Amino acid sequence: MRTARRYLAKEIYRSSAIVLLALVGLFMFFALIDGLDKVGKRLTLLNLFYLQLLDLPNHLYELLPIGFLIGAVLALAGLAQRNELIILRASGVSALRLLGTLWLIAIPLMLAALVLSEYVTPAADLKGSEAKLSLLGRAEGGRMASGYWFKEADDHGNMRVINIKRLGGLGRVQNIDMYEFGPADNLINFVQAQEGQFENGKLILKQVATTHIDPQSAHALLDTTAVEQPISSFVILPERIIDTTLSPERLIARVLTPERMAIADLLDYIDYLERNQLQTDRQQIALWRKIAYPFTLLVMVTIAAPIGFVQSRRGGVGPKVFLGIILGVVFFMINQLALNAGMLGNWQPWATALLPNIIGFLIALAALLAIEHRHAASIWLRNRRLLRGVA
Repeated sequence: MRTARRYLAKEIYRSSAIVLLALVGLFMFFALIDGLDKVGKRLTLLNLFYLQLLDLPNHLYELLPIGFLIGAVLALAGLAQRNELIILRASGVSALRLLGTLWLIAIPLMLAALVLSEYVTPAADLKGSEAKLSLLGRAEGGRMASGYWFKEADDHGNMRVINIKRLGGLGRVQNIDMYEFGPADNLINFVQAQEGQFENGKLILKQVATTHIDPQSAHALLDTTAVEQPISSFVILPERIIDTTLSPERLIARVLTPERMAIADLLDYIDYLERNQLQTDRQQIALWRKIAYPFTLLVMVTIAAPIGFVQSRRGGVGPKVFLGIILGVVFFMINQLALNAGMLGNWQPWATALLPNIIGFLIALAALLAIEHRHAASIWLRNRRLLRGVA
């Protein structure tokens, strides 16, 4: 069986690599065509190729499950067409044992998917966001037109909101606006700084301009009489150091989309959001999807098994590959539908992330068991006819 497993692995890996190469190339080609209208003085064609190269791990991350499904179907259908699966079945190898072999074949790809998900994709996405910010003046992820926004409580329980126009590497930031609120949620300070640095739980601001607003300013504005003391004051300082819960890692988490973050960074960012009473639904779902991502490949190969085994004596490869493509697209759409439905319906994060995988796995396993039952029934009928003929 070891020889058969190596042969199956070789066929499946080769087919999956070809399918992934075709899918990634197709998606990158369309993305390149879509980005040609942005080429100009600020963004050259070489820069566009560089951005597309940084998007390569993201495309591979999104297409790996579908590519593995189509590749496995293509390999198994080819083996069935050449009657090689029939030889394995005739030698006493059951469909469930073949499925176990396919699961073992999927383990190296699961480890590769884990490395891609935890290290390659987050690093490439961060680098791509920084490059887009530098070349296009904007970046995807958590950035709005006004920049990046953060909310946290200070040491005295008061609230502050920080707006950062530009993020740099290693915790460096530029063009910072900070709004500090008092116990009654009234604005007490408006701070502007040209640059800053996050390190060791501190935010070091440079060239700081602070507008202090008197807590009684609202009453003074309502009063029709002139005030004796000014209701605001303006101070310029060369530097100001603030204790903060933000860190360079949490700044990175704000830039990246949740599904492309590493699990450790995602857990840290969820903790930050919960401590500051911010919504974590999207991040919780993304965490469960990240955990389930490597196991999605097991679901894909389980779905591919009955497609490759069914009607192994007749039928070409084309219909099975087409069916694999359709199932892959349907699975992708159901995944996205579950994400949106879970967000709208306030489902449990684990249910939103895992239900499509569980349902797909159970349906594929039931189909494989039905094929195995039919195969055993056909063998029993054939043996019975032989016994009758001998009698």
